[in-house]
Order: sequence, then C-alpha cells, then structure tokens
Amino acid sequence: MNSLAKSRLVQGHDEAGNGLVWDEALIRRYDLSGPRYTSYPTAVEFTPDFTTADLLAAAERSRVQGGPLSLYTHLPFCARLCYYCACNKEVTRKRDKAMPYVERLLKEATAQARLFGAERQVRQLHWGGGTPTFLPTAAMRELMAGYRDLFNLQSDDARDFSVEIDPREVDDQTLATLWDLGFNRISLGVQDLNLKVQKAVNRIQPLNMTRAVLDEARYLGFRSINLDLIYGLPFQTPESFAETLEQVIEMSPDRLSVFSYAHLPERFFPQTRIRAEDLPSPADKLTILHNTINRLLAAGYEYIGMDHFAKPDDSLAVAQRHGELHRNFQGYTTHSDCDLVSLGVSAIGQTDDAYFQNTSVLADWEQAIDDGRLAVVRGVQLTDDDRIRRWVIGQLICHFRLDRQQFEQTWGRAFDAYFADELRQLAGMENDGLVADDGHALQVQPQGRLLIRAICQLFDHYRKDGAGQRFSRII
Repeated sequence: MNSLAKSRLVQGHDEAGNGLVWDEALIRRYDLSGPRYTSYPTAVEFTPDFTTADLLAAAERSRVQGGPLSLYTHLPFCARLCYYCACNKEVTRKRDKAMPYVERLLKEATAQARLFGAERQVRQLHWGGGTPTFLPTAAMRELMAGYRDLFNLQSDDARDFSVEIDPREVDDQTLATLWDLGFNRISLGVQDLNLKVQKAVNRIQPLNMTRAVLDEARYLGFRSINLDLIYGLPFQTPESFAETLEQVIEMSPDRLSVFSYAHLPERFFPQTRIRAEDLPSPADKLTILHNTINRLLAAGYEYIGMDHFAKPDDSLAVAQRHGELHRNFQGYTTHSDCDLVSLGVSAIGQTDDAYFQNTSVLADWEQAIDDGRLAVVRGVQLTDDDRIRRWVIGQLICHFRLDRQQFEQTWGRAFDAYFADELRQLAGMENDGLVADDGHALQVQPQGRLLIRAICQLFDHYRKDGAGQRFSRII
C-alpha cells in the first residue's frame, strides 16, 4: 500500500461539525459485510406470506392518508450483458419487445392508480433497469402519455423526474424526447473509462460517447446529472482508476456514485465471466477508494454518504445540510414524504408501513398482468419496532446524527430505555472514535462516516448476532 493510502484523509467540516477521516486500522477492523439500507427492514426480510390482500390494505391506508407519490418503473431490457451486473434484466436485441411491455405497464398502472389514488400528485418519477433507453422513442412517448392520463404528474420545476441512461443506447432523438416528456434529471452509467477494464466487463464505452451525451443533456437543460463509477473491477489499478477519475472530473457531473464491486458469481451468473485472479487485490481496492475520495473532495465535491458525492449546490447536498435528506430503493433522495408506487417486473413499492415486490420472473409478471392480477409475490408488513428502527437508521445514514429529543418527540419513547442493549454495544464504537455521545445526541465522527453501514447494523433487529444472508462488504 502506498504512503497516500496509509495517511489520514480529512474533509473540511460542515455545519454539524462532521468531517471525513480515513483511518485504515478502523476500516480493516469494521469492513465486514452488511446491508446498504435502501430500506428497513431490508429486502432479505421480505416474505411470500405478504399477499395481494396485504398490498390492497396497505394501498388503502396510503390513499386515505394522502400525500404525494413517487412512481418507479423497472424496464428490464438490455441489448448487451455487462458481466459485473447484479440487476434484474432481460438481455435481448429484439426492440419489438418494448411495446408489449409498455402496454402491460400501463395496464398495471391503471390498477395501481385506482388503488393509491389517481388525484395524488406524483412529485418523483424514475425509470430504472435494465436499460430504460432500450425503449424506442415511440414506446417512451406511449408510456409517459399513459402515465399522464392515469396519474397527476407534477409539471413545475420542482418535479424530480429521472432516468438511467446507457450512453451506448442513445441516438440523436433520445435525450430530446426524454426532455420533452418531462424528465429533468439523468444518471449515466460509466463504471470505468479504461479500455482494458471495459473489455473485461463487456462494456465498451469510449470517453467521447459519454461526454457527448452529458454535453447534450446540459444543453437541453437537464440538472443534477449523475455519473456512476465502479471500483474493484478486473484489471483496475490505483493508477488506471485515477486516470478515469480525472476524465470524469473534467466532465464536471453534479453528482457521482462510486460503487464497490461485489464479486458474488455464485449468486449472479453474469459474474462467472469475471476471473477472480483479474480483480484488484484488497489492498489495491482500498487504495483506489482512498485516492478517489481524496481527489473528489479536492475537486470540490461533498461526501453525502455511502458511495455518493455531490457538488455543494446540488439538491442532495442542500437537503443534507437542511436535515431533509432521505434514503429509499433508488438511493439518496430529497423526497421523504412520498409513498412509492412500483411498476414492472421485480419492482419494489413502499408505504409508511409496508414494502411489496413484484415477481422477478418476466414471464410470470406478464401472465399476472394479462390475467388482470397484481404481480406482487412478497413483501413485509412493518411493526412499530420496524418503523422506529427505520427512522433511527435513516437519521444516521443520511445525517450522521441522531438527536434524542427529536426521537422522543417523534416516537413518544425514551431513547436510552428503548435502545439500552444497542447503546451497550455502541460503547466499543465510541471507544474506537466512530461515534460520540454527549447525552443529547449520537454524532457519527469523521472516522465513522465511511463505516456508517456498520454503525447502522447495531440498530438492525434482524442483524443481531450476525443473522441473515450474505451482504456485500461495507467498503
């Protein structure tokens, strides 16, 4: 490991007194496996005991409660297979599959609008995948026209309508069509710009291709443009990834997601095409992360949490400073007050007290929609304890702070009594300098920010005694 990776990295302090400190000894001690907490309880706790009747009841409670909605659509088709991918996808070159899928989505959306309330404003809308830009422009227009007929889509500049973009699946009409349809945020998959790495993961995407899409998006008016990178891919070195990062910084995206590659070929078949011996060593992977954080902070990005960075004027950074950041299945978001309506194969929805997921088998989803049935196959009904712990984990993972008075005002319980066991376990992390407790609030310390998943696990009822299936490593 080079001298830079052995040093301490410090980010300038924010208004809450937080910074970011790299402490390699602590990272090695706490870099175990753990959830990413895009939900609590996590998806591994979903059960087939959650039935269509449970979804109907959850949707009715949501409709009565009212409030805005978030609308997620899973578009599973990909023209090419990326070997690192762990997403639910259907690899095909047959573009004629798009329109039948869209027609079924609109049939499903008709039922969901009726259940959740068509009059409720949709403030957030997201197309994920798969490759959403696999859809021909005619299919995109058909889908959004249907949504506008069925739902009350927000139309002013406060809307948050986003779409995941594969620059390899963009023609001269794609971005203009998405802009015309109301999308105002995009996320570009990049992963790495080194050709040797790209060949190893079967994703050839030249820099000029990515830059052209980003430049056109800016010209059209898209805001909060995000780029996705992955570290830990085959043939990456600290030097090669540093070159990729310099090229990315030169493009100046508003946000960056820098994900750790988890090599789990026993769970994700496409990863069997990646040889373990071609992956960077654990020491090099740690160096890549350290150098990446150091460079992004020097370039003016703020560390939001987990794998996310944003410019100081981006809405994520602003929301975090104002205590309004939230986390859901799409990652960090500014929309904490929206129930999530999900459409498409494998899509996950959420209300205040329930999570529910459609079948992950495309043929089964198609059959359910054709039969006029909801496609939900599993989920979980949240207990009061689940909701309390979700709030606590949300505070820590979004704001690195948990205020006792705020907890007690929100939940009508004494924090120290409710979490007596957890606080005893937290003492070790306090001694290690990950967390400070002044009696009024728990404050994640600068050296604890990178290990926030480990801290959150202490408050996870389902992870007690290491219970649960294997998750990716924290770092």
